[in-house]
Amino acid sequence: MKKTSLFSKLFLGAAVITMSLASCKNEAKPEDSKEAAEEQNEAKFDDTNEAKEDDSQYLANAAEVDLKQIELGKLAQTKSSNADIKALGKMMVDAHTKSFEALKTTSSAKNISIPLVLTEKGNDAYKELNDKSGTDFDKAYADKVVEGHKKTVEKMQEAAKDAKDPEIRAWAADMASALQTHLQHAETVKAKVDAIK
Repeated sequence: MKKTSLFSKLFLGAAVITMSLASCKNEAKPEDSKEAAEEQNEAKFDDTNEAKEDDSQYLANAAEVDLKQIELGKLAQTKSSNADIKALGKMMVDAHTKSFEALKTTSSAKNISIPLVLTEKGNDAYKELNDKSGTDFDKAYADKVVEGHKKTVEKMQEAAKDAKDPEIRAWAADMASALQTHLQHAETVKAKVDAIK
């Protein structure tokens, strides 16, 4: 009887440990908002409309950029003491909030899912920037805005040329033009901040 009881306790203990480990595994970090949107689009369009699935990628990428620029811009306004950086941050928040609202309308009309909260990449960029202060922060912020806009201008130019949906092509062309203006302004601010010793 004692052997059975001991065996039962060991078995029960092992089962509890296994369930605890499985539970910990299931409580891993939440799914990235962009990945979730992409999976939803894939499920919606994979078998029926591959072109729409491809176009949905442009909107998901743009939403990721908008959300990141909004949050980094807010951080720049509160954390920097440099007037140019604060103004750049405000410009990013205003322009990308407007862009994101238009993007939500377009994506909804096209039945395309986009991320609605900051993605993992955006969170990482925010944390990295938030760890800096003073001139180091200003330079890092200006670098991020310039680097991000260079990549995004390229993606929007690609979408303006390659998207199958004519409305998405037109939207991307407008975005590429607006982002090019942001990029030029950000490069001017970056040059000023980089000159500070």
